[in-house]
Amino acid sequence: MRHPPRSVLSAVAGAVALVGAVTVPVVSASGAAPACSVEYSVTSQWGSGFQGAVRITNNAAAMSSWSLSFDFTGGQELTQGWNAKWSQSGTTVTAANESYNGSLATGASVSAGFIASWSGSNAVPTSFKLNGTSCNTAAEPSPTPEPTDPAQETPPALRVSGNKLVDSAGATRRLLGVNRSGGEFMCVQGRGIFDGPVDDASVKAIADWKANTVRIPLNEECWLGLSNIDPAYAGANYINAVKGLVAKVKAHGMTPVVELHWTHGQYTGNSAGCSDVHASCQKPMPDMQYTPSFWASVANTFKSDRTVVFDLFNEPYPDRATATTTQAWQCWRDGGSCPGIGYEVAGMQDLVDSVRGTGATNLILAGGIAYSNDLSQWRAYKPADPAGNLAAAWHVYNFNSCADDSCWNSTLAPVAAQVPLVAGEIGENTCAHGFIDRVMKWFDDRGLSYLGWTWNTWDCSTGPSLISSYDGTPTAFGTGLRDHLRALNG
Repeated sequence: MRHPPRSVLSAVAGAVALVGAVTVPVVSASGAAPACSVEYSVTSQWGSGFQGAVRITNNAAAMSSWSLSFDFTGGQELTQGWNAKWSQSGTTVTAANESYNGSLATGASVSAGFIASWSGSNAVPTSFKLNGTSCNTAAEPSPTPEPTDPAQETPPALRVSGNKLVDSAGATRRLLGVNRSGGEFMCVQGRGIFDGPVDDASVKAIADWKANTVRIPLNEECWLGLSNIDPAYAGANYINAVKGLVAKVKAHGMTPVVELHWTHGQYTGNSAGCSDVHASCQKPMPDMQYTPSFWASVANTFKSDRTVVFDLFNEPYPDRATATTTQAWQCWRDGGSCPGIGYEVAGMQDLVDSVRGTGATNLILAGGIAYSNDLSQWRAYKPADPAGNLAAAWHVYNFNSCADDSCWNSTLAPVAAQVPLVAGEIGENTCAHGFIDRVMKWFDDRGLSYLGWTWNTWDCSTGPSLISSYDGTPTAFGTGLRDHLRALNG
């Protein structure tokens, strides 16, 4: 989806400079296992503030609620936090569980983050207590065992089985949720990393719609830290912000889909979104110069976490540059020197190879041509995937060519009969939901997946916007998706 102008993001992430993480090691006396372990890290620090994180591991009996306490000894003052209820009294800081992450089984871990001010010294805390029990030392009497809460489900590691997505137990899964735009354009425009808040409350609001998936559009130049991007929004700062959002999405039991939206490469031909060589708009195809490196880096970042899904490229449109549809599909799969495109193209096969070359076996999505609205020859040009974990992606809006049941029956149904099909973007620019109601019914009838565009508070008249507030207040368009998800998953 293309983007209208957006408001400026007010976020501390834009002002930070990444520093090396300071971690408190886990120690134990006399070889005894500690009842609990806490890793404390300073992930970024700037003039008068810093961002920190704690990772708590329970080595004792399971508990259904937890409270961590420690002391700031360098005059630090807590200002905000996420993934826990944070408070400070004097020098003592307390982080108590949220309603969704109170269960902590034996051997289980939970992470939470915070922002605080500092001056003169930013001394690392040296002692921690979990529910009154000292951590990182020899085991002490453990808290009274309490039952775990089965309500909070972690997102599944998905794999392809025939034409279905299944979890590790072989149960069929559907990806149903929203897009969270911003990471593709704010950084390249020098305005921040995300458009609007991505704190825990805003992510919880998505989960409250009964969504189980959040698609996160990215920018390759910002991820790779290229010189044209403000360093505050590039490289490690950008990557850590994305990782933070992924963690929050997962903490609410939702599947994160990281997706490449805007890329490098100058294109001024038919339907060009911009004349800029930089990643400041949707290009017809990804570029060989940077995109394989982007996906190798992303895959290395998340390959140990198979709950994260990779969406290779937002909306290819080589068909607008080439003379024939056959040339467009060849360009889509094989890349190289494509007719009408002035830069060397990275084809879908190149990108699959980049991901799999890292050892990552995560689920991959690949959208077709015509802005991912045409899957007519997707099966014929399907990239080879040695992991066998590749699904088709499709986008549809009320103004697209393939926007009725007749086209869906003739072009989508044959694809969905062979591989999983995910509608990565569905929407309409009418501020209503009559069109997506038809889309969702067609997909529901076949057990397929779909994600609404977009969870941003934009003026609905300039493009599909699901919400008018990040507390989850829906637009008329968003009401249709919200009520439908709640009916399915409530």
